[in-house]
Amino acid sequence: MAPAVWTGLLPLWMCLLLAPGFAQAGKLLVIPMDGSHWFTMNAVVEKLAHRGHEVVVVRPEVSWRQGKSSNYTVKTYSTSYTLEDLSHQFKVFTDSQWKTRAQDRLSLIMKPSNDVLKYFFSNCRHLFNDKKLIKYIEDSSFDAVFLDPFDMCGLIVAKYFSLPSVVFSRGVFCHYLEEGTQSPSPLSYVPRFLSEFSDAMTFRQRVWNHILHWEERLFCAYLLQVGLEAASEILQTTVTAYDLYSHTSVWLLRSDFVLDYPRPVMPNMIFIGGINCHPRKPLSQVSCPSFSSGESGVDEKAKQIPH
Repeated sequence: MAPAVWTGLLPLWMCLLLAPGFAQAGKLLVIPMDGSHWFTMNAVVEKLAHRGHEVVVVRPEVSWRQGKSSNYTVKTYSTSYTLEDLSHQFKVFTDSQWKTRAQDRLSLIMKPSNDVLKYFFSNCRHLFNDKKLIKYIEDSSFDAVFLDPFDMCGLIVAKYFSLPSVVFSRGVFCHYLEEGTQSPSPLSYVPRFLSEFSDAMTFRQRVWNHILHWEERLFCAYLLQVGLEAASEILQTTVTAYDLYSHTSVWLLRSDFVLDYPRPVMPNMIFIGGINCHPRKPLSQVSCPSFSSGESGVDEKAKQIPH
């Protein structure tokens, strides 16, 4: 777990980091997630760089969305797969979503998700195999790691280099958000993800909530198995998901406290609102005919219809 002093000071540090004119520029290492995850993180990274912070993004050379930028430094490392391999595997995953019944929530992402995650989890091995890049990170004296927790590599990097970590996420699918932050999560009052229950559950729903919780624990152990094997290999010790998620210093949650349901939170869990999509574009100007003119047009057309 991150030292208590970091847990107390990092929320203030991040607020100062994001506030113009109030803090000295910092040095931030960014370990992103590819695809739609990068849309929202990139907007924050660009803003941090624009405000004078030194930002270094470390990503695989094979990428869908992550490109170069004139505002921050990009470091890449080689992978064992091609863009075609990644796209094919992701297509297998998306195609499977249409063949699975909505009620089978766990099987919806079980086998195909595990296959595509193997590509993402393998990235961390490739990163640490790049000795020149590892030496660069060691010598750069970064202040913190800014990461997306989905592929776990950012969590591994933060723990390996003993750096404070700032998670940027909508949430965590498994139960590690509550356990990693030591946030109370009584199953009689806090519904599990995908349960569709509210915080006011009947006795029957509370029983099902407990069952879903244990199903989730079995599922998450299977889902993250490859990633944890990579983490144990890199850190040269047996690593659990709790070891990685509890190391997080600050959770920036792209949500609102009351969006899902009220629940206990800890001081290092900060709700920053629903930044979950591309910046919006202005709507095109569309002229709407008045009701009277539309009605008149209908009447004129009606007159042309032969009786």
